[in-house]
Parts: sequence; structure tokens; C-alpha cells
Amino acid sequence: MRIEVVTIGDELLLGFTIDTNAAHLARALAAEGIEVARRTTCGDTAASIADAVGDALERTGAVITTGGLGPTSDDLTKPSIAALFGREMVLDEEHLAWMKERWRTRFQRELPASNRQQAMLPRGAHKLVNQHGSAPGIWLEDEQGRWVAMLPGVPREMRGMLADTLLPLLRERLGGEGWPVRSLTIRTTGIGESHIADLVTAIPDGLGDVELAYLPNADGTDLRVTVRGAPRPIADARLALAAVRLRSVVGSHAYGEDATDLAAVVLDLCRAQGLTVAVAESCTGGLLGARLTDIPGSSDVVRGGVIAYHDDIKRSVLGVPADVLREHGAVSEPVVRAMAAGVRILTGSDAALAITGIAGPGGGSEAKPVGTVWIALDFQGEVESRRFMMIGDRAEIRHRSAQAAMEMLRRRLQR
Repeated sequence: MRIEVVTIGDELLLGFTIDTNAAHLARALAAEGIEVARRTTCGDTAASIADAVGDALERTGAVITTGGLGPTSDDLTKPSIAALFGREMVLDEEHLAWMKERWRTRFQRELPASNRQQAMLPRGAHKLVNQHGSAPGIWLEDEQGRWVAMLPGVPREMRGMLADTLLPLLRERLGGEGWPVRSLTIRTTGIGESHIADLVTAIPDGLGDVELAYLPNADGTDLRVTVRGAPRPIADARLALAAVRLRSVVGSHAYGEDATDLAAVVLDLCRAQGLTVAVAESCTGGLLGARLTDIPGSSDVVRGGVIAYHDDIKRSVLGVPADVLREHGAVSEPVVRAMAAGVRILTGSDAALAITGIAGPGGGSEAKPVGTVWIALDFQGEVESRRFMMIGDRAEIRHRSAQAAMEMLRRRLQR
């Protein structure tokens, strides 16, 4: 089965809202063996909706939409698509009664007049039950078997309806013929995309019958391998073989699979060795500490941290000598080493990470351009440090710096 996804909303086109619905739909449908042939986003006007859905119907005859089922004047999905099918809008008295009762019992007030339009459905449509909100989903199909499934745009409602109602319906239509698209991701850090590509070309016999995608991001480069059109056991065997071959060339740069967070890896290693950690941050402003403490259960490893943004705090709290700051500047190797040692002693931790740098957009110089970052690790009194030249905007430099600090600790723990 090949379908198209159309997400509807001016807020998506303007960039005010990230389109998480399309990504969730694509993953969920791939897992069922349903191919998403195209994803389209359109605005809230009737003409835009009709054009996008009409074109999609011509190509595949199967469309899922999200958005535009609410009670306001810009919710035009239902009448726009009904017109494509030559259907008029009619009142579903049963759904209207259900909404009135819901408002009385749940909100202790009468149903607002504007919500009445949520009970208007195209004539002949099949109502899809929404257990997560007031707007019903809609299945509309013509005599040629072309169909559109309309889901709400609220992510919580869309995901619930997809799982509860639409996926079972699609499985029934597939009749067990679909083979899921199977994927596996190897997460790497500290190695560039082009370097990995060169290494992959040297793998004897290649990766077998799998697709490989390079996904560079602020954490590193993810390597996603995918198998289509094969039974699950065969697909999983091919993925496992490809993963072994990829790990053989990227080596220690690989730190996990799929959604693995480097912070969780580091915490698990510390926990296994009975070690505690502290952080001292300047340019990252607490991001490293946040990454570590975002992981549930991190309190048995993370002792604490200091945001030493101003030099006064580096001196008074972390014990960085004033003459070192004057001679070398805050973004320097001697300062970052002193920061790491200072926070380890202050917190009584086994290991401490420190970061100082120039995240930009201003503040750089010829000697220390924007992106210059020093990171140090004090591991039980032994200090190592490294200079990085981070790329990207301010947010990316900060994120890459926190990732690089955790990677420094991971490698030390795995020696």
C-alpha cells in the first residue's frame, strides 16, 4: 500500500509549529509495511487543501490528512475534501449529543456554539472514533476505492486515533500482506560524515542488501540502515549483519543504537564503576549538567556543578588563580584544567568535566575565533584537556561542546 500524507496549517508553513505529526505517521506506517510516497504541507485555505489532497488522490488514491478539524473559522479540511468527493456536509446528531454531554459532565458548561461544526460530516463518511478529544476523525471513500482519512492536528489526539482506530482499519485492508520497513541506527560521535563514508567504501562485501543513510547532527553522525520488502526475521538478520560491519570500521566512535543518549551511556559506565561526576561550565551555561540530569536516576552519579560564567566565579568558587586568568584569558587550557580540578575538589567527586569557550556570535578574535572551546577532565586527580574548534551557531556550538565533554569521559571510562 502506498499513501500520501498531507499536514494542514498555516502555522506549519510559517515555521511557528514543527510538523511532528508527519514524522510520527511516517514511522508508524512504515512499521506496518505501508509506504509513504509523499508528504505535503499546505495552508488553511480551502483552495490549498483541495489542491494538495486532490493531487495526492490522483497519484496514489490513498491520503491521510492531519489538521483543520477544529471549531474555528480556519478549520476547513472537512468541507474542502467533501467538495472533492462531491459530497455535502450533514449534521451528525449522535456526535452532537455526545459533545453536549461531554461539555456538561467534564467542563460543567454548555457546548460552545462554534464546536457545533465538529459534528458536521461529509455525507456518506465513516466516522473514526476519537477517544482523546472532541473532533471525530473521518474516512471518506469513493466508488473507485480512493480514500482520505482525516485526523485531528493536535499531536496527542492524532497519535491516539492513529493507534486506536486508523491503524487497525489499515491492517484490515492490507489483509496481512504488508511487510514492515525495518531500520536500525548506529550512533557515532567525534568522526565526520565524509570520513565515515570513506571507511564504509572499504568494507569487504559492503553492507549487503540494505540501504544506508548518513544523518549528521549536533551529536555526531547517525548511520541508519533500512530493509524494505522482507519478512521481519530476514530483515532483522540483514540489519544485524550491516550493524556489525559498520561498527568494524567506525570502532570506538560508535556509542549506541537508535535513540541512545550519550549522557545515559556515560552515567551507566560511572554507575558500573561506582564513580561520581561533577561539572563546571562557562560557555555552555549549564547545558552539560542538564544533559546529564535529564536522565532518570542520575542523582546517584551526578554530585553537582557550577556555572562559572563570570571570571569572579571562576576565581572565588572554583579557585582558578587570578594570574592564570590574566595571563591566558578565560578561554584557555590552564583555566579549563583549573576549573575541572576545582569543581572535583569542591563537590568531592571522582571525576569532573569543565568547559570554557566562545559560543558567539560575538567575542571571537584572530587568536581565539568563535567556536574555540577548551574541555578538561579531572579523573581522580589526573587532568587531561583538549582544544576544539566547534562549528555552527551559538546553540550548536554549546550542544557540540557538551557532547564532546561527555565523549571525553566515556573514552576515559572505557580504557
